[in-house]
Amino acid sequence: MKKILFSVLALVGLTTASAQPFFNQTTFRGAFAPAPTPMWTQGWTEWDPQNANYGVPTATVTGTISANTTWSSGTTVLLQGPVYVTNNSTLTIAPGVVIRCSKAVAGSALIITRGSVINAAGTSTAPIVFTSDQAAGARAVGDWGGVIVLGNAALNFTTGVNNIEGLPVSPNSQYGGGSTPNNNDNSGTLRYVRIEYGGYVYGQNQEINGLTLGAVGKGTTLEYIQTSFTNDDAFEWFGGNVNAKWLVSYRNLDDDFDTDNGYSGNVQYGLIVRDPNLADNPSVSTSEGFESDNDANGTTASPLTSGVFSNITMIGPYRGTTTNAIAAGYRRAVRLRRNTNLKVYNSIFMDTQRGVHIDGSLCETSAGNGNLKFKNNVIAGMAQRAVEQNTNNTFGTNAGATTASWFTANSNDSIHGSMPSFSVILITPYNYTSPDYRPTGTSIALSSASFTDAAIAPLTNTSTVGFTEVKKELGYIALYPNPASDVTSLIITSNFDTKADINVYDITGKNVLTISKNEELFQGINELSINTSKLTNGVYFVTLNTVAGKETVKLIVNK
Repeated sequence: MKKILFSVLALVGLTTASAQPFFNQTTFRGAFAPAPTPMWTQGWTEWDPQNANYGVPTATVTGTISANTTWSSGTTVLLQGPVYVTNNSTLTIAPGVVIRCSKAVAGSALIITRGSVINAAGTSTAPIVFTSDQAAGARAVGDWGGVIVLGNAALNFTTGVNNIEGLPVSPNSQYGGGSTPNNNDNSGTLRYVRIEYGGYVYGQNQEINGLTLGAVGKGTTLEYIQTSFTNDDAFEWFGGNVNAKWLVSYRNLDDDFDTDNGYSGNVQYGLIVRDPNLADNPSVSTSEGFESDNDANGTTASPLTSGVFSNITMIGPYRGTTTNAIAAGYRRAVRLRRNTNLKVYNSIFMDTQRGVHIDGSLCETSAGNGNLKFKNNVIAGMAQRAVEQNTNNTFGTNAGATTASWFTANSNDSIHGSMPSFSVILITPYNYTSPDYRPTGTSIALSSASFTDAAIAPLTNTSTVGFTEVKKELGYIALYPNPASDVTSLIITSNFDTKADINVYDITGKNVLTISKNEELFQGINELSINTSKLTNGVYFVTLNTVAGKETVKLIVNK
């Protein structure tokens, strides 16, 4: 069963397990559905990693992993120095394993080389944690390196192959499939994973990010990943087309979502939370929520950086008051530069100096002709200006009509002023340890999401007919679509981890279809596709037998 989290109450369309579309169509903007739907960060994230107790290491890992290896449940690993997974090997990390990474041994990091696989599938109640080996209270950004995954998908470097920045140049640092890239490349799974206190400085401007993705293909699974207190970017994509959902960038130093070298994947549901005191040195680099380049020189090399992001919430460093003191390196929520064709939809960006920057003549042209997208977003609480172009003209009364009309024509909202004019968008966004990033009951974010633009519509299930849900002891159970023709999705919002036998009965009580036996359900929302093509028209009942008892939801088949 595929584990998913999204708004059951505010959802208009759902992606079935067998369908190609990636995006869930929502009515709300930003990363979170309104209450009472719980935040998808619940249970597995850590808002105070400085004081978390991670235990004493029980195993030490160094050097190269060149054969299939498992780090078993209950293990606390001490990772010393760069550790490369090579030779097409698979590293399996069990739920709940903690990897404490050495500060004393230079460059501690985990690198998954091309052809090798990481299988790090935590759970909402037992996430996998990569963190500093320092004691509580003594952890700092840059204590160790980070997690690097290198794949064989496409990038726009001249030869289709490059070496990841920060590592010594060798076959083990190469990424990209060369002249025959494999965009379906599978580097494994990262699910329910936290990465804390990374960003070791290997050399000037050569820090590793929290999670670095080099030409990673769409066969790879990236879900529920939090990077915190990294001494560089939280997530950086160098080419590739891997998709990702439910990402958290928490109080990192430089950029949060950085896309380069032809990245063309999709990302939905992301949370960015900034710290007023953590930003890069402005003489080296300014810190942005999004930073996107086609490549370092802004060329027209293909494939162009054209990733699609939707439903992102960013809480910037001002945190509600634009008179607050913040680090000098902070600049923009979104900087689109160097010929990127990135596309950003249905998102909220709050509390930064500036909003979106369309940086450079090539990006301005792409924005004008519809190849670069910024649509149906909210820009709120900017200290200087909501939007700017390369000439530093501001949008609005002092800006050229072409630039201003582009912003408004793309259904973006700009909310100016000080608290409380923009602070009523989210419930409690400025509490670090007990936040609530869901929209308020009167929030502008409750509506105006759109998935109809030509770049995102083919990636979205836009069907709106027949969503049925029932609240049970287990949680919420829903079928979509209902009535169904050839396929429906069973959506289960479980209150706890459990297992279930799932069957379909006709109106006489006869078992006509066994969906699954001993199916694992995770706390949160789970999705399972049901093939109804062989059922005749009529009324059926989908039943789940769990430790909570028997749950039933009516299914109508109408072809």
